Amino acid sequence: MSERRDFLKSAGAALTTQIFTGNVKGANDRVRVAFIGMGRMGNGNMNAAKQQPAVEVASVCDVYQPHLEKAVAASGRGPGGEADARPKAKGVADFREVLADKSIDAVCISTPDHWHAYMTVEACKAGKDVYVEKPVAVAVEEGRKMVEAARKYKRVVQAGTMQRSGIHFQKACEIVRAGKLGKVTFVRTWNYGNMAEEGLGNPPDSAPPSDLEWEMWLGPAPKRAFNKNRFGVDPKAFSHFRWFWDYAGGMMTDWGIHLLDIVQMAFDEAAPTAVTALGGKYFLKDNRDTPDTLQVTYEYPGFVTTYENRVCNGNSMFNQGYGITFHGTKGTMFVDRSRYQIFPEKGGTDLQPAEEKSSNNTNNAHWANFLECIKTRQKPICDIEIGHRSTTTALLGNVALRSKLRIDWDSKLETTAQAEARQYLKREYRAPWKLEV
Repeated sequence: MSERRDFLKSAGAALTTQIFTGNVKGANDRVRVAFIGMGRMGNGNMNAAKQQPAVEVASVCDVYQPHLEKAVAASGRGPGGEADARPKAKGVADFREVLADKSIDAVCISTPDHWHAYMTVEACKAGKDVYVEKPVAVAVEEGRKMVEAARKYKRVVQAGTMQRSGIHFQKACEIVRAGKLGKVTFVRTWNYGNMAEEGLGNPPDSAPPSDLEWEMWLGPAPKRAFNKNRFGVDPKAFSHFRWFWDYAGGMMTDWGIHLLDIVQMAFDEAAPTAVTALGGKYFLKDNRDTPDTLQVTYEYPGFVTTYENRVCNGNSMFNQGYGITFHGTKGTMFVDRSRYQIFPEKGGTDLQPAEEKSSNNTNNAHWANFLECIKTRQKPICDIEIGHRSTTTALLGNVALRSKLRIDWDSKLETTAQAEARQYLKREYRAPWKLEV
């Protein structure tokens, strides 16, 4: 069995395996962190990092000048926006300047998804540790190269699926592993909502704003004219680039990965063996690429998991727009970011009703784990190998949808039995960008 599979066999290995480098920090050393991509997610990560006494926000980076200016100002304030004595961070427009700065210890990458792999690999090559947002990549082959870079350059790379740092999520996964629900053969995950038919609307292509470096924003993605929705900055929502195949994978990779990541954690990092998907754009009239209605079914050894997404009906189980339910012979467990709750099957079971609410801030805990691992050189709780595998599972939902095939997945070779589907496991980089470990 390969080193990769040995590592994944036990969740505990994530906290015990050492990565030795010559850059081990002492307990009192401050970690100089640069933040690349300063939209909503980037600012959220910066605020979570500020909660950690060891962090110094050294620089912030964005190709959109309004975001960069706001981030520089926010860097000099406390995590809640309060007045603070912190020095303001250096504002940088080109991420390559950040990577060339030898005083930077670590980078946080919260850019649009199509940049995650390239920036992570280059940061590893530059000797930086990395916190990279989910999904870690937009194609399976990219994710594997991220793992290779982390190992080759001996870097700590934490994926931003922060629910793993939630205490109640950890307890819920242990309940499944311990067999307290009985034999679990079915798991449901979902995101439901209801939005207006016009969705994002249909703005025409236009010249980019003068304060945006559109060519740099596109980077390795295909050359496209600027479109307000593709850029997607929205003060009332997370950026809409998520709904275009050039840059992301829709709700499947934006939210589905959070849910499927916990499923795989509960089953000791299981990988699917087969994937089917049906769905399409049945309701929304906007210019997005990704579906508004989707159902994906994953077959794992011994159980089946579904992921469902719809945007035209928000009625759901437990009155929650998202969640996970583990269905076992003894009972059902619901879990989301607020709690887990157990519902015993009727008659003949010793399982008792139970509920436990979330007791910690998962973002802060995830950052604390990352910083501790920078000092100890241990693998973090969501090491890039785990992040890659959870991202792969979400990506395979889109592969099945777009190829219109049942996908038989070989997790060891990371390929499909169906040759026609393999084109969706990789992507071409636009010159001059090259993903090279």
